[in-house]
Amino acid sequence: MTYREVLAKVDHTLLKQPSTWDQIRQICDDAVKFGTASICIPPSYVKQCAEYLGGKIPVCTVIGFPNGYHTTAVKVFETKEAVKDGAKEIDMVINIGWVKDGRYDLILEEINAIKEACGGNILKVIIETCLLTEEEKIQMCRVVNESHADFIKTSTGFSTAGATFEDIALMKAHMKEGKMIKAAGGIADFHDAVKFVGLGADRLGTSRLADQAKKGGVDLDAEI
Repeated sequence: MTYREVLAKVDHTLLKQPSTWDQIRQICDDAVKFGTASICIPPSYVKQCAEYLGGKIPVCTVIGFPNGYHTTAVKVFETKEAVKDGAKEIDMVINIGWVKDGRYDLILEEINAIKEACGGNILKVIIETCLLTEEEKIQMCRVVNESHADFIKTSTGFSTAGATFEDIALMKAHMKEGKMIKAAGGIADFHDAVKFVGLGADRLGTSRLADQAKKGGVDLDAEI
């Protein structure tokens, strides 16, 4: 893969609490420069980013972030507000307590309610793999397969760990055709990114790759 091909799979991300508009605007500029799949930013910046970008790059935002224990009604409201403000992609966090209680029926209902609120836009389901057992991860693959969501996603990047190669391989083994996979959290460099893609990741959530391309002056069409 080339650097450009990898960057085209990146949701260029800035979700840290102290993020300022100047920093968010830089994320927008870098995403346009490097042709990333989207920018992923806090909900409070969606409208500003959508207006600033003018459709050059899709705006992605997060719902129920980062803990996932908002009520479904709150998550649905957040989603509708984000879409109204210009978000084209939504990354939601599941209620992890419901996983631990085995309430997969409630999780499925919530995912579908949020997908409906997306109004035809992309929905990614963050399952926070670092907090789940292997069996719980498999069960969440089943739930996302049964849902109307577009992606399953590993992590928020705000818990105890991020994406692992093992988790992407597990997801690839259990997700049905047509459902996509996003690896997020802790993707260190382009070599890691290529491995994640090779294992089955369709998207990569990270800020590091565009930053590395910017600082390193890489030939975007060179093979990694």
